[in-house]
Amino acid sequence: QVQLVESGGGLVQAGGSLRLSCAASGRTFSRYAMGWFRQAPGKEREFVATITWSRGNTDYADSVKGRFTISRDNAKNTVSLQMNSLKPEDTAVYYCAARSRGVGYYYTTLDYDYWGEGTQVTVSS
Repeated sequence: QVQLVESGGGLVQAGGSLRLSCAASGRTFSRYAMGWFRQAPGKEREFVATITWSRGNTDYADSVKGRFTISRDNAKNTVSLQMNSLKPEDTAVYYCAARSRGVGYYYTTLDYDYWGEGTQVTVSS
């Protein structure tokens, strides 16, 4: 069982930056593929970024590519999402997710086994 707790959300002006963190419990965190998703009001939860457990390779949604960076620190059981050049359309609740098997990239909510409660990010124009 893995528990995920996100932090770092808040209110920021367009063009600003935020860094989200996700703290994970569990001894085998280093073997989990991790992802970030977001959900805006009235919309479905959507993929933002993913990082593999084996080599730390990353992939991103087109809407955030070049602006967001996902990273992980297996020694601290944390995964982070650095968000730069934020836009009002980035406003959403951001969720951290973990998958306990596989070595590739994972892009859908069904791919992940564990979820955090989410952290609100609001970008004002």
